[in-house]
Amino acid sequence: MNEDVRSNDGPTPDLDSVTPLSSEYPPGQSKEFKETHQRAREYLQRHTWVAAIEEEYLGGGTDGIMFIFLFKIRPARPEVDSWTWVIVGDLPSAYLTCEDCKTPYEALDGYIGAMEEWVEAARAGKSVEGLIPVNVPATPANAELLGGRLQFLDREITKGPWA
Repeated sequence: MNEDVRSNDGPTPDLDSVTPLSSEYPPGQSKEFKETHQRAREYLQRHTWVAAIEEEYLGGGTDGIMFIFLFKIRPARPEVDSWTWVIVGDLPSAYLTCEDCKTPYEALDGYIGAMEEWVEAARAGKSVEGLIPVNVPATPANAELLGGRLQFLDREITKGPWA
């Protein structure tokens, strides 16, 4: 039984903080942006709880680092909210709900916090079960690599242009 299920939209993001994306990109968008946007769509559509993507928005980002997208989906299960942030780039892709993340800045901050929990567990050799999924083994070496990227994001992005 994998039919589309209409759910309550759930928490609503701040749509004034994002830019709508249509089937045609605005002039000047880089090839990397377009490829990253497609990766975000494919990442989201791999999840069985997504029946379809209905709306797409750009929250922000920088070529070569990461982009934040907001998607309104048609859920495949009634307990799934309609709004989902997706962060993709030169770091593990992840999705976050809008429950605690109304803006792209809050989504990025939530992403960093969730990934830092994974880094700390991996560094300590603890289980990462129940933490944000990361598509690499939870080893101290991988934790160091990801930890460095997260420090960069926190220092240069959240305290820089998005502060």
